Amino acid sequence: MGSAAYPKTGRFMMGRLRHAMRDSEKQLLEDLVERTELFAAPQTVLNRGQCVDQSTMLIDGFIVRSITRDGKRHIISVHVPGDFVDLHGFALKRLDHDIVTLGHTKLGYVPHSRLVDVLRGEPHLTRLLWFSTLLDAAIHREWILKLENLNADGRLAHLIVELWTRLNFIGLAEPNSCAMPLTQVELADACGTTAIHMNRTVRAMREAGILDFARGRVMITDMERLKEVARFDDSYLYGDGDLHIGHALDAM
Repeated sequence: MGSAAYPKTGRFMMGRLRHAMRDSEKQLLEDLVERTELFAAPQTVLNRGQCVDQSTMLIDGFIVRSITRDGKRHIISVHVPGDFVDLHGFALKRLDHDIVTLGHTKLGYVPHSRLVDVLRGEPHLTRLLWFSTLLDAAIHREWILKLENLNADGRLAHLIVELWTRLNFIGLAEPNSCAMPLTQVELADACGTTAIHMNRTVRAMREAGILDFARGRVMITDMERLKEVARFDDSYLYGDGDLHIGHALDAM
């Protein structure tokens, strides 16, 4: 049972702590989504500084968080289905970044008033929701580290292998390919480089037989080499690496 039994929230914590959720908690989370919305094209669904009274569950498609400074957009995270994208807005009320859909996207909205009820009556589910926001923070830290330590090739490689790994957690990756929602301009915005430099980087990695892009997908022709270029260690994603939680939170 997963996304079929819980069509709005079934991918939440898949590959990490889905096993720690009781059936009653899975149903409660599903019921928290009061309405859904479809987007056929990129759309800013939350602007920086906007006061919010709901948080967003990404059901299908992709979302980025972005910050624009001095006319330059910086993509600071990419979200995949099952992510509770702006759960931190429950505490902050106003975010310091924009939230933007990419292509065809389905969102579910959870009123903050419903989250108050969870906080008051569901301490275990509250802890799992808290875990999801801390997981976002772990991903942010890794992005900062990679932006500091890797060149453009490494940054692109890291972004792609991370995206593939996260999609694999939720059953949406093929053994050597996955959806690639970002254009080359957006890849540049996420990797801290220019579109021209990104174009050269993509061409070089294609010619090296590591990856290729076509029709909204990335084909990974040499996964091990890609991970080497990225210096990729998936521990920070809290999957099966050395930070794996296991059953430690099952009954807490």
